[in-house]
Amino acid sequence: LPAGTDWSAHNNGGADATFVWIRKRYEAIEGHPVSVKFGNEQDISPSAMPGTDGKWRTTLMLDPQDLGYDMHVNIVTFEPGATIPFAETHVMEHGLLMLEGKAVYHLNGDWVEVQEGDFLSLRAFCPQACYAGG
Repeated sequence: LPAGTDWSAHNNGGADATFVWIRKRYEAIEGHPVSVKFGNEQDISPSAMPGTDGKWRTTLMLDPQDLGYDMHVNIVTFEPGATIPFAETHVMEHGLLMLEGKAVYHLNGDWVEVQEGDFLSLRAFCPQACYAGG
């Protein structure tokens, strides 16, 4: 949502809902306007990472080529036993919210057990890898 946009959220279902709000001050790029975006990951086809037989997939909720957005929102899916088989790094700080399952995550030299509900905040260039346990 662009700054100053009025909005509200309502749970129309009978079960409890979880609302996750990750705030970041917007950094605009001249000539690249931002607009309101709503979506459902079930309406977007995930992309399989090469060489993983589809066991490591990424669903891009925002188009990374659209410079109107100064962040990414991705859903990364690991099937049980899938891995990030190398220590990767990113040039930006980022966060990971574990939506379900359990894994062991390599974070800056330490292996940490993570599970549903855990949030990881990673600084830029933090080496990371993952083994999905299920």
